[in-house]
Amino acid sequence: MKSMYLVLVMSFILVGSSVAQSSVDSVKSGPAFHFEGSYIGDVVSNLKGGIKRGTTYLGLANIKGMYDTEIARQWKGGKFFVNVANTHGGQPSATLVGDFQGVSNIEAGDLTFMYELWFKQSFGKLELTLGLQDLNADFAVSDNGAIFTNGSFGIHSSISDNITAPIFPLTALGFNLQWRISDAYLWKNAVFDGTPDDYDTNPYNIHWKMSENQGFLAVTEFQVKKTLLAGKLGTYKLGAYYHQHNDSINVAQKNGGFYFVGDQQVSDRLSLFTQLGLNPKHLNKNNQYYSFGFNYTGAFEKRPNDQLGIAVANALNDANTVGSETTIELIYHMKICENVFLRPDIQYIINPAGAGVKLNNALVGFIRFGLTF
Repeated sequence: MKSMYLVLVMSFILVGSSVAQSSVDSVKSGPAFHFEGSYIGDVVSNLKGGIKRGTTYLGLANIKGMYDTEIARQWKGGKFFVNVANTHGGQPSATLVGDFQGVSNIEAGDLTFMYELWFKQSFGKLELTLGLQDLNADFAVSDNGAIFTNGSFGIHSSISDNITAPIFPLTALGFNLQWRISDAYLWKNAVFDGTPDDYDTNPYNIHWKMSENQGFLAVTEFQVKKTLLAGKLGTYKLGAYYHQHNDSINVAQKNGGFYFVGDQQVSDRLSLFTQLGLNPKHLNKNNQYYSFGFNYTGAFEKRPNDQLGIAVANALNDANTVGSETTIELIYHMKICENVFLRPDIQYIINPAGAGVKLNNALVGFIRFGLTF
């Protein structure tokens, strides 16, 4: 199966290389290779409740490289991308807070791994991506929710907590086809390896296999981007997924669900977002999820580019007697300079449910900083 996958990749590379050279010469300029590094650090303190009080530090480093075949004057619309990552430091949700949505979206332990490795080819209104991919890079993404630190505002917990999805930090091989129907409508479809190997057997995520037992994850998402409210832009996404794999005793397991993401600009400064997730109750411990929040830009006159955000996420957990877990997050995002940001953050976790036992509500304080170079 792996060899077939590599043959497909090479086939599309050859198809891309057959695009007429004459269409390449005047389209793009600049270096064909582009490299970028980034670092995010979190100082996290559990001030009250949860498992125990305490402070820890965790970080995420990325080195990314992009090769553009069009700039290299080879063929039009081709891109190769690699992203190598390192996570290190504490695990605040696992050791301090006891929540399952994840107070920090970079919590992963001490790992060095291949995060993304893919080839992308554009064919007019179609765009095909093959390789090691993060589901959440293209699916179930809220642009306004991405500024928040809690992992649930990135990928719905109704997805990440119920199936072995290819998301940070453990990605998987996938096939992603997107159709830009018009400026307002986009349809995305993808198929991924259904059971990404864990870091015990594949510590650097550089050995991949696909088999019938591992199954597959199929995802489809329809996106509408239109001006719906007083001339302000809104983006709305409706998605569905189906997951199938064989368990440890070779019995087929099938699951699935639906999700919705809405981002709506209200004014030049104020934007809203919401996320919804639904799954069959008899198959999933987190069968309902919803969130909503807002971002406000320029709350202070002397800092017109800073962003203030407040969001709430609720995840219903039927696997134990704890019940729903609710996160309330307040952030203030400051751009110190072109390549540096600082983000103070406060989260209040009602009924932390990750430990499977009743815990007191937790109050968590953050200082997040980020660098690009």
